[in-house]
Amino acid sequence: MLAAIVFMNIFRSLLSFFLDFLETIVMALAFFVVMYVFFFQPHQVKGNSMLPNFQNGEYILTNKITYRFNDPKRGEVVIPKAPGNSNDDYIKRLIGLENDRIKVANGHFYLNGKILDESAYLEQSVITRPGRFMREGEEIIVPENEIFIAGDNREHSSDSREFGTIPEDDIVGKAWFVYWPPDRFGLIEHANLSAPPAPSETLF
Repeated sequence: MLAAIVFMNIFRSLLSFFLDFLETIVMALAFFVVMYVFFFQPHQVKGNSMLPNFQNGEYILTNKITYRFNDPKRGEVVIPKAPGNSNDDYIKRLIGLENDRIKVANGHFYLNGKILDESAYLEQSVITRPGRFMREGEEIIVPENEIFIAGDNREHSSDSREFGTIPEDDIVGKAWFVYWPPDRFGLIEHANLSAPPAPSETLF
């Protein structure tokens, strides 16, 4: 009789521990799902289009809520959907906003008539070349509700120079945190590309 009582007490203790543990796991999973769906999303950097600032194979967290309350800014690193393939995401630098005038000339971007200072994240030796969409010296105006993006590794990046501007609504979020590898662990810095305001019409 005593053995049965002891056994039942042990069983109740183990059952209580198991239920508490299960509740903790369920709550943790629910928290993770909520964070994943509404706030943050993990991404792996694939390829070399953002060298030297982002390495192939790095894992980052994307902040999905920032742009619900704030407008994107030039110089920020954004995660947009890949043009023509919504199942894939890109990581690129935001260069131009709607109504900005952009051209590539003499190895540089020009923004609203002035050479774009990208020294905050690129070496001076980096040469920016045109692409299939953007020819040397030809200026484009970013359409309403669209953005112009470019990879930091200008020689090896498929970006708006190749496929044109993309809808601002295609931005998944803002690159926020590198969590792997450990030596890259930390918040992601974003440049602030100030530019003169875009005029209402193109100047020649």
